[in-house]
Amino acid sequence: MTAPAIGVFLPTMSERGEALTDVVAAARQAEDLGFESAWAVDQLIAGTGVPFVDSTVALSAAAGATSRIRLAYGVMILPLRPVVWAAKQVASLQHVSGDRLLFGVGVGGDRHKLSWEATGVPRRERGRRTDAALAVLPDLIAGKAVDIDGTTVQLAPGVAVPPIIVGGMADAALARAAAHADGWFALPLPAAQIAPAAERLAELAADLGRPVPTITGSVSVAIDGDPALPDRDGLVRKLSDPDGIYGMPADAVPDILVTGGPPAVAERISALRAVGAERVVVTLAAGHWSRQAELLAEATALLN
Repeated sequence: MTAPAIGVFLPTMSERGEALTDVVAAARQAEDLGFESAWAVDQLIAGTGVPFVDSTVALSAAAGATSRIRLAYGVMILPLRPVVWAAKQVASLQHVSGDRLLFGVGVGGDRHKLSWEATGVPRRERGRRTDAALAVLPDLIAGKAVDIDGTTVQLAPGVAVPPIIVGGMADAALARAAAHADGWFALPLPAAQIAPAAERLAELAADLGRPVPTITGSVSVAIDGDPALPDRDGLVRKLSDPDGIYGMPADAVPDILVTGGPPAVAERISALRAVGAERVVVTLAAGHWSRQAELLAEATALLN
C-alpha cells in the first residue's frame, strides 16, 4: 500500500495576545519539506474572536510564494457567502495559483455562532444553502451561464474546476459528498471511527451511480522534540479553552490529538491509509509551527 499524500494546515490563527505566524514563510517551508498540500481554515469570526487571517487571502499569499504545493480550503464555509462571490474567489485563486487549488467545502460548526450572527445567515438554513451552492458552483467556476434567482450570471474568466472535497461526518454531509464531491474530508478521529463513515459514503455513492469520493483524512498532532511544546495538561487546556483556537471538549482531546514522537504520528497516518485515506492533512496543534513541521516531515519519511 502506497503512503498517502500529506497536507498541512497553515498557521492562520493565534491565541489572543499572541502574534500571528508568517503564513508566507510557512507555505514556503511546507513546499520545501515536500508536503503535497497547504490548507487554510475558513471562518469569519472564529469562536469568540481569536485572531484569524481570511482563508482566501492566506491562500493567495501562499500561491504567490510557492510554485508546486497544492493550496486548499479546509473547508470553506459555503453558507456564509453568496454563491457567486464564492465562485469568483475560487476561480480567481485557481487562476493565480496555476490550477493548484483543492476546494474543500462544508456547512460550518455551531461553535462559531458569531459568524452566523454577523452575516445574518440562520444556522438552520446552512445545509440547504450549501446544497444549493454546490448545485451551481462548478458551472459558475467554469465560466458557464447559470440562473441565480432568475438572473443569468456568467463569470469570467472560466477556469478548470478544482477538485471539490466536502467535509463532515454527519449523514447529511456524507450524502452531500456522495452527490456533489470528488472527495470527502473526515474529522481528525482514529481510523476505527472513520471506517464506518467511509463505508456509508461508498454505499451512498453507489446508490447514486457516482464514483466513490476519495478520502482525505485528518490528524491533529503535538510532536515531541519541540522545546516550545506544552506538557500534557497544557495541551488539554490549549485545545479545550472555550475562548481559544480549538474549543473542543476536554474529553475529546485523547481521541483527536496524537502525541509522542514522529513514529506515533506515522502510525496514526498509516492507520488512516488502511481505511482508505489517500491524503492525510495534519494540524500542528501546539508548539512552534516551523519545528513541528520539521518533525512532521520526519514522520512522513517513516511512511515510505
